[in-house]
Amino acid sequence: MVLLSLFCGAGGLDQGFEEAGFEVGLALDRKLDSVKSYNLNRPSAAVARVKDLSEITIQDIDDLYGKEFSPSGVIGGPPCQSFSQANVNQKIDDVRTALPMAYARLVAALHSRSPLDFFVMENVVGLVRQKHVATLERVERELEAAGFKVARLLLNAKDHGTPQNRPRLFLLGIDSRRFQSIDPKNIVVPTQPTITVRSAIGHLTDPVHFARGIDMAQQGTHPNHWCMAPKSPKFSREGGVKPGVKGRSFKMLNWDEPSIAVAYGHREVNVHPSGRRRLSVYEALLLQGFPRDYVLVGTLSSQIDQVSEAVPPPLAAAVAKTIMKTLYPKKRAAA
Repeated sequence: MVLLSLFCGAGGLDQGFEEAGFEVGLALDRKLDSVKSYNLNRPSAAVARVKDLSEITIQDIDDLYGKEFSPSGVIGGPPCQSFSQANVNQKIDDVRTALPMAYARLVAALHSRSPLDFFVMENVVGLVRQKHVATLERVERELEAAGFKVARLLLNAKDHGTPQNRPRLFLLGIDSRRFQSIDPKNIVVPTQPTITVRSAIGHLTDPVHFARGIDMAQQGTHPNHWCMAPKSPKFSREGGVKPGVKGRSFKMLNWDEPSIAVAYGHREVNVHPSGRRRLSVYEALLLQGFPRDYVLVGTLSSQIDQVSEAVPPPLAAAVAKTIMKTLYPKKRAAA
């Protein structure tokens, strides 16, 4: 089953679907570094392309694919900062609030031309809050009118193989004509045991500190095992940063619990359990559940953005495996 991936980022959502047995035929994102990271980790299937998705058309899709593209499904996570509780400067007219509708309209257009089996749209749970739920309901109406049965799945990454407490919303739609007996509202994604910060990153040595001109490819542990040198006096005082500090800038992880959200972008990364520094990009990748050999490209700031925007691959895989089991039981059995 070949998929179209929209707002693919560095490939977290796609990684999960690939692990479940799906193939991505074309992946699109507007950020060059994200596309480079995506393709670097898929040398035999470098299908990601740079594209602004705010006004994309079916013809654009076909041109990028090289011929008429009729995927089995569409996956994607439109940028979610406008709907996030972490965004303290929310604006109702933020251009990013239009991206879920752009996603929905493209899915509807593709479905009209050649029926899709399903779609998945990932976003923050803030989209169900009163302030933003009207946007979500417009998206749902657009997709239901196109011929999908639609359901909201509210999931937490920590319950699905990820060492991170990260609630997410998945909007799942199934073609109502070909899968008449399946109600997506009855779909349950199985849970998995909790993974702690210690089990995910406790084995790592200290990271390299950022410096101009540094070649991370020459560093030993991993090309992304770097962070900003700790400059705040909070890090150097006796005992380092203390647990329970108010405000998001100095939230510290607990060794024996799942991580809180690892990063917010703009170099704002949470504090290592030691209290002496912030997490490295590589530590954040592992706490997001990426494979240990996954590599991001770009500046330190760009890499942090890529991590913070990613869907945890184990959570994506849990959703993807449930879809595979529900819609394609024979293919799953053959695998």
